[in-house]
Amino acid sequence: MDYSEADLSAQSGQVLPKLDDRLPQIGTITGSLAAAILTACGGGQTTDDNNASSTSATSFKESSKAAAAPVSSAEASRFLAQASFGGTDADVAAVQTNGEAAWIANQFTLPPSETNWAWMVSQGYNNITYQHTDSVADASLWRTFMTAPDVLRQRIALALSEIFVVSLEGLPIVWRNFGAAAYMDMLTANAFGNFRTLLGAVTLHPAMGVYLDTRGNLKENPTTGREADENYGREVMQLFTIGLVMLNNDGSQKLSGGNPIPTYGASDVTGISQVFTGWNFANYSASSPNFMQTPMVLNESEHSTSEKSFLGITIPEGTDGNTALNTALDTLFNHPNTPAFFSKQLIQRLVTSNPSPAYISRVSSVFIKGNGGVRGDLKSVISAVLLDPEARPASVTNTTGKLREPIIRLIHWARAFKVTSTSGNWAVGDCSSQAYRLGQSPMRSPSVFNFFSPGYIPPNNALGVAGMVAPELQIINESTTTAYANFMESTINGKLADLVPDYSSALALANTPSSLFSYLNTLLAGGQLSTATAATIQNAVTSVSPSSSTGLSNRVKLCIMLIMCSPEYIVQK
Repeated sequence: MDYSEADLSAQSGQVLPKLDDRLPQIGTITGSLAAAILTACGGGQTTDDNNASSTSATSFKESSKAAAAPVSSAEASRFLAQASFGGTDADVAAVQTNGEAAWIANQFTLPPSETNWAWMVSQGYNNITYQHTDSVADASLWRTFMTAPDVLRQRIALALSEIFVVSLEGLPIVWRNFGAAAYMDMLTANAFGNFRTLLGAVTLHPAMGVYLDTRGNLKENPTTGREADENYGREVMQLFTIGLVMLNNDGSQKLSGGNPIPTYGASDVTGISQVFTGWNFANYSASSPNFMQTPMVLNESEHSTSEKSFLGITIPEGTDGNTALNTALDTLFNHPNTPAFFSKQLIQRLVTSNPSPAYISRVSSVFIKGNGGVRGDLKSVISAVLLDPEARPASVTNTTGKLREPIIRLIHWARAFKVTSTSGNWAVGDCSSQAYRLGQSPMRSPSVFNFFSPGYIPPNNALGVAGMVAPELQIINESTTTAYANFMESTINGKLADLVPDYSSALALANTPSSLFSYLNTLLAGGQLSTATAATIQNAVTSVSPSSSTGLSNRVKLCIMLIMCSPEYIVQK
């Protein structure tokens, strides 16, 4: 930003260090931002079991009815942080006027936005010159997330991409850029569909075929000792559907003799992996990316026709590949673990890292019953997650909420201030650097285990003592905290590629720091910044002279910057 070190120092009467050391020392971020985030996350707090049990009696229907009550601007902003990437003024007003349930229903009716694939082709990126240019996929993903009107669909697609993981980092093949784009488009297309259809589309997508080795997976050969590759067979169970241990409908573990009951063993992995043999690209051509948009096809001669036993079922010897595949996927879809395993992860991605058993049970029941008794109806599941009493409580506590992922924070800024790209190129690039950027970028997970584990417990802190998890804290440390502050300082000041934000609504309030802060606190943080943080930020903003247009602009940028670096913003409640 253009404000001086003296402007920043004036807020506290002390000389502040350079920016890369500055943010952890402002107001409530004193000392270590990571430690403050832990406190804001609920470290040292305990869950209210009585409240959890009383909530369990509240039905999804009742929660939907409650959602129709008048909605404050702060409540609307908080809802949009869960159901989208964070709202604009217009989004907040729409939720206030119509309610959360109506907003969701309207989002379900919106037509899908232009696909990443279509945009990349329109830009000429299907020319062989761009065969290995990953940055064009980055550009399209950022463009879509920052601008697409069907924001709920896009938010769910991003959440699904962190459950059914494919990463550009693990696609060692030509046209991997289009493979990543097509995979995200597939998730987007299925975001409001049925879980079973989604699972089938994930399984046969060529990008997944490359990433987890089903593409070209050959049947076993007793003569040579070759066995079917077990990569996808293991991960489709462990990560995508049923998990490692048997679960009750509320997500708690089933026990035998005090020990968790495994969902599968080595023989199950062997059996189900033979199902995923014989599949390969359709119409592969190194000169065109089109094969990356077509589901894989079966070569029966390379498919195992052996008897296959897994998860309590047996596929008879000689069964054709398509029948075997559908039998396996149906088995996973109908497994008693799948509703709770998937529901909990979707709750964690959208609402809270530590949902109560009652919350998980309510959403799992909706997964099972669906719309009109249809199991796996994702519209019903999404509505249940977002309209549940735990998602829409009368007040938030230190045991609710989650950390906003770094990529969510950047997309939130872009949407809140209606960012445009002057050239139309959206050259934000790969933001994975932990030293200079966000430490995270869409579809660039370092492994199939996502950027962070859903069960991650930060070591040696109060969260672990309280029995709480904080998945996103796995990618938060001193380096990423400083990098985020520096990156956002540059971004907010308009120095990220050619992205141009619209700060006009905030600028109209810049003469009055309290009004400016109140507006941005509601828009960005759902009005949840503490009194102490509010005072710190308003003092900082007041210290910047409003005597010129540059001064007013700097007030706005500084206020946005400090809010987006505050623990109360980073911890979404």
